[in-house]
Amino acid sequence: MSRAPIVIAHRGASGHRPEHGADAYRLAVELGADAIEPDIVATLDGVLVLRHENEISGTTDVADHTEFADRRTTKEVDGAAVTGWFTEDFTWAELSTLRIRERLPKLRPASAAHDGEGRIQRLGDLLDLLDADDVRSARGGAGVGLVAEIKHATYFESIGLPLDELVAAELTASGWATDPRLTVESFERTVLGKLRARGVTGRSVYLLESSGAAADLVARSGSAAPQYLEQLEPAALAELASGADGARIDGISLDKKMLIDAAGVADPALVARGHALGLDVFTWTVRPENSFVSKALRSSSHKADFGHWQTELARLVGTGVDGVFADYPELVRVALAEEPAAL
Repeated sequence: MSRAPIVIAHRGASGHRPEHGADAYRLAVELGADAIEPDIVATLDGVLVLRHENEISGTTDVADHTEFADRRTTKEVDGAAVTGWFTEDFTWAELSTLRIRERLPKLRPASAAHDGEGRIQRLGDLLDLLDADDVRSARGGAGVGLVAEIKHATYFESIGLPLDELVAAELTASGWATDPRLTVESFERTVLGKLRARGVTGRSVYLLESSGAAADLVARSGSAAPQYLEQLEPAALAELASGADGARIDGISLDKKMLIDAAGVADPALVARGHALGLDVFTWTVRPENSFVSKALRSSSHKADFGHWQTELARLVGTGVDGVFADYPELVRVALAEEPAAL
């Protein structure tokens, strides 16, 4: 019998508390997550902070701070125009004055009830949590893993904030660069290769979306850049897995829409293709609300109601995936009927 997939807390226990907050991370540990996934961006003064995006108006109270009103701007990030407030326009001292809030308050009012209780976390804060004695002794002594997502690496490099350099320096200083609990992931494979070259030995996982192309490839090749789906074709994926270009990967992580369709039908072909090449295969993101489950598995027309997510999860697990990202890690843990697995 194959081992149940590991459960990775997506931005912490983000179904229960505002994402990427200290409470969301601590709760993820308490609820049995095997690993925690933070998104890493940078401040003006090079501090690594944990936000889903570098634009922070939807996850903090920055718009309520009149002293920062003039920081609102529009930028092009990975080919898209984005308006708001951006981490790279603030020092850490400034960002530390903000309070965090629920990104999806209409879907998750219970989480939104905790708006304002927490502050933005730095990568170092999360590393300290994972190194705390009680957390290190969790999961049968294996500890809780870190699946660190590097966000918008090409963009940040273009403005003088190279995330590979900043992340490698922080991981090295903290002892995490060679820690077996570490996995690094990105939608841009270039930064994964740069991190490995800087001595970060954690597993490298390439994130792929169901549409579009990687920002690093677009920056290099323009409209000729291969689409994510093209990179999953047999020959292309075999080349990625070989690491012949110096950017070896250990796994791929797929939007669940690539494994299960709107009718709720799952296809194991991509997982089997990855496994045949020696790659781990993960999927994101298991969420119970109707707004996120396959259309055929929704329980009602109300977006916030829980749909038939257990059925969707079972079908995803049936494809053979090695790990699932989840906003409610305890629900997935119970559905899998497994004790927390070692990462």
